[in-house]
Amino acid sequence: MSHWIEPHPTGIYVRPADAWIDPSVPRERALVTHGHADHARGGHGRVWATRETLAIMALRYGTTAGAAVGYGEDFRLGGVSIRYVPAGHVLGSAQIVLEHAGERVVVTGDYKRRADPTCLPFEPVPCDIFVTEATFALPVFRHPDTGSEIDRLLGALHANPDRCVLVGAYALGKAQRLIAELRARGHHDAIYIHGALERMCALYGSFGVELGELRLATGLPAKAMRGAIVVAPPSALNDRWSRRLPDPITAMASGWMRIRQRARQRNVELPLVISDHADWDELTGTIREVAPNETWITHGRDEALAHWCMTHQMRARALALVGREDEDEG
Repeated sequence: MSHWIEPHPTGIYVRPADAWIDPSVPRERALVTHGHADHARGGHGRVWATRETLAIMALRYGTTAGAAVGYGEDFRLGGVSIRYVPAGHVLGSAQIVLEHAGERVVVTGDYKRRADPTCLPFEPVPCDIFVTEATFALPVFRHPDTGSEIDRLLGALHANPDRCVLVGAYALGKAQRLIAELRARGHHDAIYIHGALERMCALYGSFGVELGELRLATGLPAKAMRGAIVVAPPSALNDRWSRRLPDPITAMASGWMRIRQRARQRNVELPLVISDHADWDELTGTIREVAPNETWITHGRDEALAHWCMTHQMRARALALVGREDEDEG
């Protein structure tokens, strides 16, 4: 096992670079994979991330001390060669490829293998150590085709012209992807959004992600949103804000909607299995593809994925990092 990269509860320490990957506490040097709060935070002395992730961190956490890293661009810290490649998770998300002492380590952050019109696709990189998430690392989690889930949403909308469809979607990544997927399926009417989504949608637009006509739902009469799609953070689905909408069909876009009990707990009428994480087959297929000597599992259903690795004669270990939440799945 490598002795130059060390997993700690608060992050992964790259010793010769004196830098931490996705640390959950402030560090002098931080290499950040993407902008979700369980991977990125304020207070670091210096941050290396993609230009998009730095913009997200500035918007969400006020981070200003950052060095922008382009995809595929090599730089060095303390003798470690470092390269960021796309992770396919959200805008600006990256895997961090580290090379030192004849070894290559890939830290994926969070990732998915499905096509996403709002970010670059995952790029597999063969390596010695592969550091992977395990959010949906159980065989029950096999995500359906995204287009078919969008068609279900549009079918519910067209069958209920006097109602609206209120979709819960996380503010960074999921909301923008949902809107872009709707556009790709031919829905070009105005989409109404909760005010909490406005700035992040504008940021996506500033990086060339076309989301079409968006209107703030706040303050509008109910009749204005009949026959429309309204996108809001999951926390808004059942609060006072949603009560003024025209008899909403409550939907939720999440990989967790595969579990019926989760949908019932949230009073979701239309569960949409749309995830920004890899499902079971994609996780195991990715490990086969990059063919590491050892797999490190950061968070999620780590026992199941570690067991799968061992039954396929692959070395694996769970890292038990603190502060990792499935935030973007709501």
